[in-house]
Amino acid sequence: MTSTLTRSAPAPGATRDAVAPKRRTRIFALPEARWAAAALVLFLVALPLYLLEAPGWAWGPLFALVYATGGWEPGWAGLQALKEKTLDVDLLMVVAALGAAAIGQVLDGALLIVIFATSGALEAIATARTADSVRGLLDLAPATATRLADDGGEETVPTERLRVGDTILVRPGERIGADGRVLDGASDVDQATITGEPLPVAKETGDEVFAGTLNGTGALRVKVERDPSDSVIARIVAMVEEAAETKAPTQLFIEKVEQRYSLGMVAATLALFALPLVFGAALQPTLLRAMTFMIVASPCAVVLATMPPLLSAIANAGRHGVLVKSAVVMERLGQIDAVALDKTGTLTEGTPKVTDIRPLPASGLSGLSGLSEDELLRLAAAAEHPSEHPLARAVVDAARGRDLQIPPVEDFNSTPGTGVTARVDGKTVAVGSPARLLDGHADHPAATLAERLESEGRTAVLVLVDGTPVGALGIADRLRDEATATVTALAALSGTAPVLLTGDNPRAAARLADEVGIADVRAGLLPQDKVAAVRELTAAGRKVLVVGDGVNDAPALAAAHTGIAMGRAGSDLVLETANAVVVRDELATIPAVVALSRRARRLVVQNLVIAGTFITGLVIWDLAGTLPLPLGVAGHEGSTVIVGLNGLRLLADGAWRCARGGDGV
Repeated sequence: MTSTLTRSAPAPGATRDAVAPKRRTRIFALPEARWAAAALVLFLVALPLYLLEAPGWAWGPLFALVYATGGWEPGWAGLQALKEKTLDVDLLMVVAALGAAAIGQVLDGALLIVIFATSGALEAIATARTADSVRGLLDLAPATATRLADDGGEETVPTERLRVGDTILVRPGERIGADGRVLDGASDVDQATITGEPLPVAKETGDEVFAGTLNGTGALRVKVERDPSDSVIARIVAMVEEAAETKAPTQLFIEKVEQRYSLGMVAATLALFALPLVFGAALQPTLLRAMTFMIVASPCAVVLATMPPLLSAIANAGRHGVLVKSAVVMERLGQIDAVALDKTGTLTEGTPKVTDIRPLPASGLSGLSGLSEDELLRLAAAAEHPSEHPLARAVVDAARGRDLQIPPVEDFNSTPGTGVTARVDGKTVAVGSPARLLDGHADHPAATLAERLESEGRTAVLVLVDGTPVGALGIADRLRDEATATVTALAALSGTAPVLLTGDNPRAAARLADEVGIADVRAGLLPQDKVAAVRELTAAGRKVLVVGDGVNDAPALAAAHTGIAMGRAGSDLVLETANAVVVRDELATIPAVVALSRRARRLVVQNLVIAGTFITGLVIWDLAGTLPLPLGVAGHEGSTVIVGLNGLRLLADGAWRCARGGDGV
């Protein structure tokens, strides 16, 4: 039978259930903290009686209670682990303490229990802090909502009982209880918790709203469109908690090595006990030396070196609107040495505006009558209406801005990188890329019109009716305020200037690239072309970070070493495709999370050095000299606590500010 040596984590149920829904976990809500405090108090009462040589009946029962209160929980966990053929170091610690008591070292054994219990309590508190930082996101969503019945009546219900299709009333100053769409009313909504927008956003009939955002001065009737368990806030928490359950490659490697190391350590302990006895050594000092060796050689601190920094970084990034899906991803972010950026929705705000409406004259329409600007825009908006692409929304918004009636469509079809087609008023209307829709007809008047718009820095969108070009729209997007600084920061982090990968026209792409300082521009790309570009960089030995808006960029995000999506409203496609999601749509958080990852990796190295130094020093002391058992336990547990707390430094907001300021690079 083989066995491995592990350290049991704090009881999951106790720690998780102790997390208060609206505040930080209280220390004594954790059973580990309560038992450790009880053991410490009993030890402090018994110690002076023992040192003053009081009768054994005075201090003996107190020390026995120390053993019971501080040792029963880890001892029981260790016995449970034995059923799974796993040798738990917690059980070994309790056995060592009982062994010390059996040979008359009652005080040493009790001190061992107190130190060990205190260490376990500190680890439980640290774990609870991490859980609090994640669960605190749920505080943004209200506990109850006002649901409207069909007869107009109102009832207050827990938000988890809301269902898709329910209508809720959100009064002024209340937080919105679920993701949905406004049916009636108008108000300003503070949605900084979701999008990071500093100013309230005007909401009226038809607009989307999110759970946890704060309503302003108007009343809103909202139709629930997502189950509360699937809201943006809930998905943030679920994704961060899921990330906490993953293990980074470094951690997996350490655990693999630890299994063999642990078997060797147990064998060495038995040898250190048996061999001296064979040569006539005394039982008591030999047993104490062997138990001390078993404790100080335990790799607890090594195993704990990796995950606290990575999980703390994940929780901190989550609080600031960046969802890193796993510890694997957090570790990989710090390894990137090349960056590829999308244009629309990434470097730009993703809310482009229609700036030009250019119908083609009748002479260029092959017998069709020339269209007015309103008619051209109306047809384009109808075809684009079912699409979620930012350019499509710009066209639809422009039509609404002119109070145009947008007719219903049939047979809608969208081709990424090309455009959309639909049946409008009995005609087939196509809207999309001039290069794709005019393939092989570069001398067509529509191509000249599109080229003129593109030379002015616009994105040209061609409109065809029944296969004939009828006009073009010029669309311009606004560069994000933080785009230039982000490009500069990513270049500093990766060591090379980012590459721009876009399906937009070369002129518009080149104009924007000049503004932000990108020299390598690859424009007019289809999704498969972006994948090819990423693979080209990968083949050159680069670890590529791709940042996109999660629509046309999905294949490239999946092909990259690491993919980050600008989440915006948290669409399913974005959340499922990328390795990380910028929920608040704040571009500057990307270099910050990369810098945070690199700092986490540095802390992992620091922790491994600290753990290795303590283990080596204590083992040498025990083998070459006489290391007191309590001191060995204090050194072992102290290194474990130091390593854990060192990793948890990344939970602090100061760690994020440091990464944002560039000090984390």
